[in-house]
Amino acid sequence: MIEFFPPDVFADDHERLCAIVREIGTAPEQRFILGEHTDRLEHALAARLGAADVIACSSGTSALTLILHAMGVGPGDEVIVPAYGCAPLASTVVNLGATPVFADVDPWTMVVDPSDVEACVTERTKALVPAHVFSVMADMPRLREIARRHGLRLVEDSAVAQGAVLDGRPAGRWGEAGLYSFVQVKSFGTAGEGGAVVTDDPALARDIRMLRNHGQDGRHRFVHHVVGHNSRFDEIQAAFLLHRLPGFPERLERRARIADHYAERFAGLAEHGVLAPPAGRNGRCYYVYTLLTERRDALHDHLARHGIAGHVYYPRPLPAQRAFTGHAPAGRRWPGAERASRCTLSIPVHPMLTDAQVEHIADTVCTFATGSRSGRR
Repeated sequence: MIEFFPPDVFADDHERLCAIVREIGTAPEQRFILGEHTDRLEHALAARLGAADVIACSSGTSALTLILHAMGVGPGDEVIVPAYGCAPLASTVVNLGATPVFADVDPWTMVVDPSDVEACVTERTKALVPAHVFSVMADMPRLREIARRHGLRLVEDSAVAQGAVLDGRPAGRWGEAGLYSFVQVKSFGTAGEGGAVVTDDPALARDIRMLRNHGQDGRHRFVHHVVGHNSRFDEIQAAFLLHRLPGFPERLERRARIADHYAERFAGLAEHGVLAPPAGRNGRCYYVYTLLTERRDALHDHLARHGIAGHVYYPRPLPAQRAFTGHAPAGRRWPGAERASRCTLSIPVHPMLTDAQVEHIADTVCTFATGSRSGRR
């Protein structure tokens, strides 16, 4: 079976990971959180991004919570989020006492539709939270202009898009703040959980640093300036990510080359009912490669019969999830999100795939779509 998320993703790093655990566990200072490794990781990421500040925290979800909290989002506020995507887009807003407002997504790229975002703006809107999804970054130039025109805070959920670049600007650098997730399955994953906030705003960075550590400012322990959270970063994870950071561009390039090959092989499949993501590299993510087809379940079964694992994300739009139906206006429809939930199937694109495996995956998808034995036309 060609796994979707390979279980041996850290096969080359396990000895170093064990050594890191021992080194930190036996160090005289016994510093397991927010130590020198976290500080070095934050500075290394900021330097690569050209950002003023990076604040490491416990997860991508926590990063979004910290940003919105620091921006003062709370009861009475509305935050516009995509109707299709990961639950934290809405749950972080709800947990702060604010109201998520769901904007529909583009039926092809599955990222939030800027026109629908603007149609959702009211006098209560405080922030926009676009998210990059699967293979494509959101239209950040248009969303940035909408936020500017309406005087709204812009938070870029780039949890799946670390390393992606749109018009020369890295993912995470388009809004007042961006965020990444380091959970294992992400492009820059670690052996556990983790996340980071990216910002050029020194006041926002200061507040987020306090909020991640129970409202302390880092200089005086047990002196709490605000009511904060426990979102501190693990030193073992920081050291491990520093170890993996030099190889990240190579792993991203491998993902991109696989996606390029898929795009070439799948270019003619739309007429057969299988739609690939937009080709090219500008504004593209290499997290997962996701196809759209009304025959999603049949394609999933076809791949499995040929030893290929597929993956279905987000089987319901967020406003159709029981957790969030109370925030969904009665009678409102989100056709782009509904189609995405019904039609998406992600195929393997991880950097451990061999060329032969990539070709087998491409052949199998094409065979399903065209009905020809070779899958080639």
